[in-house]
Parts: sequence; C-alpha cells; structure tokens
Amino acid sequence: MAGKQQQENAEHTDVLIIGAGLSGIGVARYLQEEVPDASYTILESRAASGGTWDLFRYPGIRSDSDLHTFGYEFKPWVDDKAIAGAGPILDYLRETAAENGIDRHIRYRYRVVSADWSSEEARWHVEAESGDGGECHHFVCKWLFSAAGYYRYDEGYAPTFAGSERFRGDIIHPQHWPEDLDYTGKRVLVIGSGATAITLVPAMAEKAGHVTMLQRTPSYVMSLPSEDAIARLLARILPADKAYAATRGKNITMSRNIWRFCQKHPKAARRLIRWLNKRSLPKGYPVDEHFNPPYNPWDQRLCVVPDGDLFKAISRGKASIVTDHIDTFTEQGVRLKSGEELEADIIITATGLNLQLFGGIRLSRDGEDVDLSRTVAFKGMMLSGLPNFAFAIGYTNASWTLKVGLVAEHLCRLLNHMTQHGYDICCPELPSPDMPTRPLLDFDAGYVQRSLDSLPRQGEHAPWLMPMDYRVDSRVLRQGPVTDPALKFSLAGSTDKGRTAKSNITEEVNS
Repeated sequence: MAGKQQQENAEHTDVLIIGAGLSGIGVARYLQEEVPDASYTILESRAASGGTWDLFRYPGIRSDSDLHTFGYEFKPWVDDKAIAGAGPILDYLRETAAENGIDRHIRYRYRVVSADWSSEEARWHVEAESGDGGECHHFVCKWLFSAAGYYRYDEGYAPTFAGSERFRGDIIHPQHWPEDLDYTGKRVLVIGSGATAITLVPAMAEKAGHVTMLQRTPSYVMSLPSEDAIARLLARILPADKAYAATRGKNITMSRNIWRFCQKHPKAARRLIRWLNKRSLPKGYPVDEHFNPPYNPWDQRLCVVPDGDLFKAISRGKASIVTDHIDTFTEQGVRLKSGEELEADIIITATGLNLQLFGGIRLSRDGEDVDLSRTVAFKGMMLSGLPNFAFAIGYTNASWTLKVGLVAEHLCRLLNHMTQHGYDICCPELPSPDMPTRPLLDFDAGYVQRSLDSLPRQGEHAPWLMPMDYRVDSRVLRQGPVTDPALKFSLAGSTDKGRTAKSNITEEVNS
C-alpha cells in the first residue's frame, strides 16, 4: 500500500503507458480515438521517442518488414521505400505523435522501476525515476500498459571471447555504436549471422576496405525489392488511404502464405530459398557452407536482404562470409578452430540482444512480488493473476505492428465494456493452477532460448495462447467478444463472486 505522502504527491491517470516507441505511440492513438474520455500518460526512459529506431545508430539500420504492414493501419506509409531505413521510420513515428498530440503526453527520462496493484483501491501504484539524479515519482493509474518492447536498451548480448583483451583494434557492439567511428578503407570483421550482421555487412562494405562476416551457423536469407511496384501502381490509380489498405492487405496475405508454406513444406521451402540464393551469388560459390542452416525455415526469423545488397557486396569482392568457430582473439584479429586467422582493424560483435520483458520493472500485487514465469498469457496481451495489466509483444514471423494494432483495438473495446457495465477490475484467472503450459514463444532464436525460464508461459488452447498468426488474432481480438469465462470482472473492494460470475455469463451472451 502506498504511503500517505506518496498518495498526496501522486499523479493520476486512467492509463499509464510504458514506452514511447512504435507500440506506445500506436496504443495512445487508439485510446484517443476509441476511448476519448480516458486520460493517459506515456513514460519514456530515454530522452527521445522512437524506441528501437532512435536507439540503434549503426550503418544501414533498417526494418526487415515492409512498412505497409510495419506502419500503422491508420496512417499510410507514403515513402517509395517499402523496406526503409531508421531515419524515415523515425520521422514517421514522430509525425504520428505530433499530428495526434500524443507528444504532449510523453514524459521523457522517466524510468519505471516498480508497479504494485492495490486490490482495495483497484489501482496500480507506479514508481519511476527521472533524470540523472534518479528523483522518484509516484503515479496512480487504473490500467498499466507495457509498450517497452522485449529487450534491454542499456546493454546488448556480449558473450565472452577468449583473448579479446589482446586485440589491438576496436571492439564494438552495434547497440552502442560510436558516432565518430571511421572505418574507411579498414578491415572489418562482423561476428554474427542475424539481421543486424546481414544489415551491417553491405552497408559498411561501401566504405570499408573489406568486410568479413564470421558466423557459427548460417541463417536463412532472402532478397526482396526495397520498393513495392504494386504499391506504386495502386498509389497512382487509387486514393492514398485505399491504396495503402490494399497494399497492406496484399502484404499481410503474402507474408502469411510464405510462413505457412515454410511451416507445412520445410524441405521444399529450403530448396527454394537455396535456389534463389544460388542465383544471386557468384558461380561456384559454396552456398551450402554459408547459406544452408541446419534448422527449418522460420524456426528462426528469416532475414531480408533488400535489393540483394549482401549478395552484391559478396559478388563485388567487398565482403565475404566465413563459417567457423572462434578459438581466440589475437592481437591482429581472430583465430578460428580450423586454424585460420582473420585479421581485422575493427571487430563488430553483432551477437544479439538481451531479452527483457516490460522494461524490467518489478511487478507486485498487494505488496507481493509477481513471478512472471508462473503467469500465463491470456489472448497474447494480458497475464493470469494480474488485474488491469496489458502488454504488446509483436510477431516473430510478421510485422511487429500488426499485433500491436489488434491488441490496442481489443484493449479499447475492453475499457469501453468495463465503463458500460460499471466495472473497475478485469483479471484473467486460470481454470486450474496445474493447467498444462508451454514456453511463451515457439522460437529458436538465441535471445529467446537464453531467457525462456524467466518468461511467462502460454497454454495449449485458447484463450491461453500466444498466436503468431495475424488471421487467428484478428478473429479473436478484432471480431471476438471481449468477455470470456476466464476473464473476471469486479468492482473495487468487491468480494461478491456470484455477481461477477453471473455478469460474465450475461455479458458474453450480449457482447
């Protein structure tokens, strides 16, 4: 329970949103339009909005999803580039915030530390630190929404490499890119094979003497045009909003069909991707050594190469790929398990992210800490046993924003439902404490596998699923009722379980 002085100094709002990135700005826009009487505040730990797109500054930083689906449904993406760089994406996000007055609701350099749910008051009490001095601020809200993403912003994943202290050049993690780094004419070694490495290599190859990508295991890589010819055609013959909607629908269908094909026919998908890669690489290139992963397509995210830029850099001799394991760093570079030595002036450790849900805040209920690993996701947007708490975790196999939009829509419908029926509290409750569960994310990426034990779980059937299928989520979150037998509504301080159960049944029929 919050102290009296904290109560007096607290700032009150209906919905407190954590994070002013893609998700936070999107959720705020939906709240303004669909629940106009609800007040909201956004707390952003950094000094600027934009989240990922303001944080990362490495060369070539871009989306690996098309912006017609990565952009918001309510705001057309009008840039010619469908796969765009961080600059245009950041401009788009901040323009959205400015056009809708959302930027006036953002409090910068406010890092949320903890949030405690008071059952008696039916309110969240949230502690946040501001500025460099860490001054503490207290917020009280009816609903808490985490739009803080899925990884730590203050540090990337950096495994320990033997002998790294001996290397005489610069060792840089992409999450902490120095503004004054000059790599013109230098030998660059990029360690990693994920989306960051595959973005960095062709981008740095433009100025570097040579760029080598060192990978332990290959990734699936596909070339896609950075511009969408059909989108350009539709933009010429249709009004902007209709052209955008049509392009968005087309791309949702295409990406979903590709994913489903890979899931149902992994061997055929592997052969097709290999054939496309072979066509884009020099004759005789060892495709199977460097572009043939040991896992099936979409067991990890498929990396997009816009306009084949990685293949072009390899073909021009400006970049190369080595598949091997590191034995040790040396003064001049890296010695591999095979005995080969790779000399470098700069080493980039594109080794991934540290997964962290909800910005790492400490969640509690009536003063008792919540163990997230013992909670279960409800409709992919709430957690069992946590009242009036929602979150946005996007898709691993499609544009992140597609899920954010559906979650925001459903949340608005839920808030309006509670207002209509006079409820203060909404909480998912498991049908049984020993209900079978499985990992939250069926995804083999290293950053996920390293953190599975600390994450919430998902069930084996609806509504306790974390779907990765936009069409499934659309039916549930956009078209389905907001009520569910597992979702309990009640009044502040109410212990009348009979009334709650009866209301749930009645409301499900009427919804």
